[in-house]
Amino acid sequence: MNRLALGVLAATSLFCCVAQANEELQGTLKKVADRGEITLGYRDASVPFSYLGDNTTQPMGYSVDLANKVVEHLKTKLGRPELKVKHNLVTSQTRIPLVQNGTVDLECGSTAVTGERMKQVAFSYGFIYVKGQLLTAKNSGIDDLDDLKGKNVVTTAGTTNERFLKVYNANHSLGMNVISAKDHGEAFLMLQSGRAVAFFMDDALLYGERAKARDPHAWVVVGEPYSREIYACMVRRNDPQFLNLVNHVLADLYASGEIRSIYRRWFEEPIPPKGLNLEFPMSNELQAIIEKPSSQPVQ
Repeated sequence: MNRLALGVLAATSLFCCVAQANEELQGTLKKVADRGEITLGYRDASVPFSYLGDNTTQPMGYSVDLANKVVEHLKTKLGRPELKVKHNLVTSQTRIPLVQNGTVDLECGSTAVTGERMKQVAFSYGFIYVKGQLLTAKNSGIDDLDDLKGKNVVTTAGTTNERFLKVYNANHSLGMNVISAKDHGEAFLMLQSGRAVAFFMDDALLYGERAKARDPHAWVVVGEPYSREIYACMVRRNDPQFLNLVNHVLADLYASGEIRSIYRRWFEEPIPPKGLNLEFPMSNELQAIIEKPSSQPVQ
């Protein structure tokens, strides 16, 4: 990012911060201030975004780090260093309703931004760019979706990938048996056990599951990208004060370059609990988002 762009972004962030400091708390910020607690939604098997390690109840991951940055800023803004953080488990099916009904205040996991979802919740700036692909055994002979005619294919329930796969299957008369697993971990177990010959999901999540295998190199991510999306944090709609705060935190991470070190930690270095490296370098598309933050669906 050039110096002029950095200066503009920093000035904008500073203005937002000063403006927020002088305005009356509303919505989520008032709720959090009154209760002295913020509730973060987390996933238990979305490696490396939000997941639980062995023998731990504390979520970790790339998205979790970003949510924690928001909490740090919130403690300073509210002057509440003792602010409590409650973690609430969400799934692909429950994440949006739990944000809508106020159970969860902020969800940073592996949620893709879509036009339909924007009618239900509000999204922060995107923090990853993903592409829908296939994970399959190295010797399976499968290269793309058209090789799956009449075969068992697993995906995760409640995701945009599930919807895409079912529509593609019908439109191309492939006769695939689409299996919807409860989460990404279960989907990969079905693949490993032979109950499915391929797992259709976003590439970053597929690399996360692949890294968990006994022999990661026995599995390959294949196929042309069938879908393209960005992930972002979710907050309730009609709560611009809180959304602006979340975006302010992300914009600062992007402008300072700190986002790159956070990304490297989870995608290009060994990660807990087994010290596995996803070997998933930052894409040109994500670098473009860092240069020019956006919360709009990929067209």
